[in-house]
Amino acid sequence: QVQLVESGGGLVQTGGSLRLSCAASVNLVNFNVMGWYRQAPGKQRELVASITGGGTTNYAESVKGRFTISRDNAANRVYLQMNSLKPEDTGVYYCNIKKGSGLSMRAYWGQGTQVTVSS
Repeated sequence: QVQLVESGGGLVQTGGSLRLSCAASVNLVNFNVMGWYRQAPGKQRELVASITGGGTTNYAESVKGRFTISRDNAANRVYLQMNSLKPEDTGVYYCNIKKGSGLSMRAYWGQGTQVTVSS
């Protein structure tokens, strides 16, 4: 069973920083893509950042220059460093990892961690 546990969420002021961590129960080397998604109340879940097994990163336009995704394969962890936080960054942040492709693709999710940004 694949288990993902997020940590690092909390309440911060606008302009503050948080670092989210995702601890995986499996070797991340076996996965194609690792990422962070977020969901605000009444809105769809959206991709915030992703990183491939080869180290290629992608970011949502709204977080470019402010967020950084990274991974530590030896520790089976994925991180999201969030700087210059804004109220619109508020939401539940979820860790996601994927392996395979097409009909063989499998995705796994953590339970999420709440991030709240206030003025």
